Amino acid sequence: MDVNSLSIPLWIMAVVSILQALLLIGIGVGGFVMYSRVMTLVNDLEARQIAPLREQVDAILADVKSVTARVSQQTERVDHAISGTIERVDDTAARMRAGVHDRVSQAAGIVRGIRAVIMSMLHRESHA
Repeated sequence: MDVNSLSIPLWIMAVVSILQALLLIGIGVGGFVMYSRVMTLVNDLEARQIAPLREQVDAILADVKSVTARVSQQTERVDHAISGTIERVDDTAARMRAGVHDRVSQAAGIVRGIRAVIMSMLHRESHA
């Protein structure tokens, strides 16, 4: 085997290896450039589109929180008012029941008394 016959394929393999290395370096640089452009685009899109939307959403959420707090306060007030009203109605109903019960008891007592007098008078007439 001749050394000169081996040198040409070795040179070809060396040149191909260098070309492959340069190609890989070029792909790496191209990938980095593409990444930086995409990130610039994303940051620009976020600054122009997403940031104003986020501010609007934050404002809406603040309004919703305020309305929720007001509704909660009003609900507590209504609940307190209803509870007080129910207590007053229950108290009034208990007083009415007691008053009616007393009057009915008095009326029943009077009716029993009149009945006793009538029964006593009828009983006397039947003996006489």
